[in-house]
Amino acid sequence: MILVTGGAGFIGANFVLDWLKGSDEPVLNVDKLTYAGNLGTLKSLKDDTRHVFARADICDREAIDALLEQHKPRAILHFAAESHVDRSIHGPAEFVQTNVVGTFILLEAARMYWSKLPEDEKQAFRFLHVSTDEVYGSLSSTDPQFSETTPYAPNSPYSATKAGSDHLVRAYHHTYGLPVLTTNCSNNYGPYQFPEKLIPLMIANALNGKPLPVYGDGQNVRDWLYVGDHCSAIREVLARGALGETYNVGGWNEKKNLEVVHTLCDLLDKAKPKSSGSYRDQITYVKDRPGHDRRYAIDARKLERELGWKPAETFDTGLAKTVQWYLDNQAWADEVASGDYRRWVETNYAQRA
Repeated sequence: MILVTGGAGFIGANFVLDWLKGSDEPVLNVDKLTYAGNLGTLKSLKDDTRHVFARADICDREAIDALLEQHKPRAILHFAAESHVDRSIHGPAEFVQTNVVGTFILLEAARMYWSKLPEDEKQAFRFLHVSTDEVYGSLSSTDPQFSETTPYAPNSPYSATKAGSDHLVRAYHHTYGLPVLTTNCSNNYGPYQFPEKLIPLMIANALNGKPLPVYGDGQNVRDWLYVGDHCSAIREVLARGALGETYNVGGWNEKKNLEVVHTLCDLLDKAKPKSSGSYRDQITYVKDRPGHDRRYAIDARKLERELGWKPAETFDTGLAKTVQWYLDNQAWADEVASGDYRRWVETNYAQRA
């Protein structure tokens, strides 16, 4: 069995679904079910005995210890995190608690559990920490892409807390010998993404006739990684990654935010045309967020060179799949976009109008 934290969130849930499509090895899915955790994403696994769900907080040491003792996983894959930059600006405390304190508590529990395993199981055990390219800071248009040796320079409370968690994971390997692996990924997109992020937010707003809010001048650049490709990379790192190493996972798709929005509008114009005009007509520019990093770009050559991984999707193929998924699953999107989330979006973007 493997243990996945945050397995009801966007990337974690996609990983759980992907894992169980290709493996009979059970998954212990541990999630606190905050606003971004959605068991509806996992409804296809409702009667699947390979999927064991436990509602627990990674900051609850007693609960984590009990789960490790009961289920005895051979690996922990740590996806659980507060992950939205805008939310970290409005409320950084939750990010410090989950991303730093939570990772520390999980590492402590993992270290105690691992230290008591029989020698063969101890050698096979892995702790894989899923992180972000945002820990590296911001690039200019001419800077080389982020590599695994790029110095850390986080610029938001979110990225600072993820940087802190990365450092803790590294320290537990070098100090205690815990067999860790770390991945730093670029911007994920795809099915089941919570609609506070750029792509699902634009799709939802376009279909509901709302403005498409673009920060600043829309020229901020991100590297876009289809979530299915991210899942396949994590499987490779878990299976064959070198202990203590970091692997950058990117899609080789640098795009300006405005370019992404334009492409989305053009896809929607074809798939679900408006009665008149284009979805581009709904684009509006809003005040930029504080400390908005200008460019992220991932150099994923180490992962390809050492483990033979490269993304299967281009940005065009991945985005087309994503748009079609949201068109086919509007009920899922409507459900997660209700209540507290809707109120938060209204507050965030009202302040930038």
